[in-house]
Amino acid sequence: MSCFSSLYSKLFGQSLSRSARLKQNVAVSLLVKVGSILCSLVMLPVAIDFVNDVQYGIWLTISSIVAWMSFFDIGFTNGLRNKLAEAFAFKDNGLAKIYVSTTYFILSVIFFFLALLLLLLVQIFDVSSLLNISSGYEAELKVSLSILIVYFCVTFVLRILSIVVIADQRPAYSSFIDFLGQLLSLAAILIFRNHVDGSLTVLSYCLCLPPLAVWVFFTFYCYAKRYRHCSPSVKSIRMEYSSRLLTLGVKFFVIQIAALIQFQTANILIARLYSMGEVTQYNIAYKYFNVLYMFFMIVLQPFWSAVTDAYAKGDFDWIKSMVKKYLRVVAMMLGGGLLMLVLSDFVYNIWIGEAVNIPFSLSAWMMVYFLTTIFGAVFVYFVNGIGALRIQYYSSLVSPLLFFALVMLMCKWGGMGMYAILIASVVANFNGLFLAPMQYFKVIIKREKGVWTM
Repeated sequence: MSCFSSLYSKLFGQSLSRSARLKQNVAVSLLVKVGSILCSLVMLPVAIDFVNDVQYGIWLTISSIVAWMSFFDIGFTNGLRNKLAEAFAFKDNGLAKIYVSTTYFILSVIFFFLALLLLLLVQIFDVSSLLNISSGYEAELKVSLSILIVYFCVTFVLRILSIVVIADQRPAYSSFIDFLGQLLSLAAILIFRNHVDGSLTVLSYCLCLPPLAVWVFFTFYCYAKRYRHCSPSVKSIRMEYSSRLLTLGVKFFVIQIAALIQFQTANILIARLYSMGEVTQYNIAYKYFNVLYMFFMIVLQPFWSAVTDAYAKGDFDWIKSMVKKYLRVVAMMLGGGLLMLVLSDFVYNIWIGEAVNIPFSLSAWMMVYFLTTIFGAVFVYFVNGIGALRIQYYSSLVSPLLFFALVMLMCKWGGMGMYAILIASVVANFNGLFLAPMQYFKVIIKREKGVWTM
């Protein structure tokens, strides 16, 4: 344990300045991300070898469905993230403990009853028919789905710890915990494949139990050590404080739903308006240029809670300095994007051969889409950090409607092709491109309040 404590202190320093902590989190997050990607690359063939491609495909399908349950938190975790960061900024341990305890209680109740309901539905319905899977998998499917439901609901509550460490400006720690769970799952499969026959049920245990055990361990460890001052307790549950979390959380919830509707329907729209072949083209280009976004979000992730801390303390100069630095990174992303565009045909040829032809114009628009999203993310994270969500909230009610209207106008009646979906996505991101930067200018440069800080 002393060895672990030493490693913890080195990776997640105790008394660093805000800027130093941000840099450290970016560096550690990059290392963890590389390890996570390598682990995923190894996991895929190992898991398929342990079971088979059909069973692994079933696992991916049911896990993606169960993951939608995360929306049942109704934004509580995002509300906690901001309120807790404020409490940490002013070293108000009593208030932090109330927020943490209340959130644990509310989400425990929500996900307990959700788990009971879903477990009952799994037993009632013919799951294999609903998912269009061979009835021969029905028994295993019910067991695996039950394991996954229990795992997800319990882990979702345990993962409140990740919000605590993110609010404390240590997002790399949360990524580190996830990586350990992923690594232990891989080890479990490697061990079991030499001793038992592969099955969907055994695969479910291997992929669920190790991460669950890791989160249980770190929950007890962290609340006994660094976060003892805000460890959850029954005495600190204050339901009257839930409105503070929920008021902010519901706005985050609506914004998340709007983003999901807008940005996760591209495949469906392309399939409906064009063909499955063009869905493949779109996804290949998307995955290629998504590398830019993934890298940038690792760099940007610590900024949200750091802004909450700085804004609460009135350190506007630090926020201004960091935004300038992030915009320099955005400029570097622009250079990287242009280089990726120039090399796109070469990379596609090595990656997928000549089986699928990716039009250059699709790659160009995909680059534009990701670069504009990256630019807007800087200011959206600033707005999220200060909790001034009113403008973003109302714009999120409009943007999906604008997106679908533009897609129909350009695709169905304008005959522009699937590029119109990317153009519509860029235009519908008017909050990130125009409103959020304007909010930053009004609040930080002009020091105005009113609607800009609501």
